[in-house]
Amino acid sequence: MEKAYYKKGQGGCLKRKITEEDIIKFAEVTGDFNSVHINKEKAEKTVFGKQIAHGMMTASLISAVLGTVFPGEGTIYLGQKMNFKKPVYIGDTITARVEIIEVKQNGKARLMTNVFNQNGECVIDGEAEVKLP
Repeated sequence: MEKAYYKKGQGGCLKRKITEEDIIKFAEVTGDFNSVHINKEKAEKTVFGKQIAHGMMTASLISAVLGTVFPGEGTIYLGQKMNFKKPVYIGDTITARVEIIEVKQNGKARLMTNVFNQNGECVIDGEAEVKLP
């Protein structure tokens, strides 16, 4: 089997449209039933003006990219730093992108991790460390 070589600038992305069903399912899995996510009437009275997706649900798309798109199968997610910049609303189409910023000698890599909405606005920015496959 040929060994994969990784270099700075390589990356991948994954796109998903956020639905109310996604938000409800995430709440059921995590137990996070905060009304800003699951109650339309209460969410309308918040600073967001309507329901928003859980920040960690949005961030989980980064994990999906790492494990299935790039670097892909066999990647081990070691750590993540991130900043939530903007809310994600029902109906938004978000794109999670990762890009290698450093390949280390020990088989690990640092990656830039960003999530953008359909308007190109950054909703999450951050950095991850992975063990490359």
